[in-house]
Amino acid sequence: MTADSAMPRPVSALTIAGSDSGGGAGIQADLKTFAAHRVHGLSAIAALTAQHTRGVTAVHVPPIEFLRAQIDACFDDFDIRTVKFGMLATRDVIETAADAVATYRAPKYVLDPVMVATSGAKLLADDALQALRDRLLPMADIVTPNLPEAELLLGTSIDDLDAMRAACVELSNLGAKAVLLKGGHLASGDTVTDLFALREGDAVTLHAIHHPRLAVNAHGTGCTLAAAIAANLARGATLRDACVAASDYIHRALRGGGRPGRSDLLVLDHFGAAPASA
Repeated sequence: MTADSAMPRPVSALTIAGSDSGGGAGIQADLKTFAAHRVHGLSAIAALTAQHTRGVTAVHVPPIEFLRAQIDACFDDFDIRTVKFGMLATRDVIETAADAVATYRAPKYVLDPVMVATSGAKLLADDALQALRDRLLPMADIVTPNLPEAELLLGTSIDDLDAMRAACVELSNLGAKAVLLKGGHLASGDTVTDLFALREGDAVTLHAIHHPRLAVNAHGTGCTLAAAIAANLARGATLRDACVAASDYIHRALRGGGRPGRSDLLVLDHFGAAPASA
């Protein structure tokens, strides 16, 4: 055995999601986030978007056989500790991703139920919503919806903190072990509150995560938050600690973000926000 072959393999995280040609969200944001946390990033591209800071102009879904081949190749060669699901645009894509990862049984699964882009563009086909509920939610160790996504999943409005608490319990009832419900869409207040909910038996424990509200319109926050949770889980953090650390990371990345495009949309500073322990 050579010295190189005796070196321990770094842990890896796999993102199964859509590609953002503008580099601010999706696969690109996920891989930057994994790298900032010193986790080897892998990707299986489930959709390609023609996208920039002003919107999404086209979406292409590759053949599902190619998606399965990407997932198989990653599991064949790497020590995958966490799988993150992002933009999965159709029922067939969701079914293929769920079947593939169920074959390999990674230790942790993070579900970011991407449905609508920051620009307002719809990213999930109508018939895919039920497949997401049936196949991916029960598999997830944690699901990370924003309020509009949670409203679509539950079929109810969420317009205050009490409604967020109730929604966390209802989302937990759909099968995920834990929920991080993002409160940034609540209209008022100087503080953004995200709720972490952990189910243990019949009980659901809630923990609030607070940050000052920043007066910015940002791109890729949902992708990056879920990827940071996945990276922290790959490094051995508990679900709650992973969510708190990821939320802090997003806040730092927002404060350091820039505007590389022609719009006012902020793109996160993934590397400037890297945790000191990484």
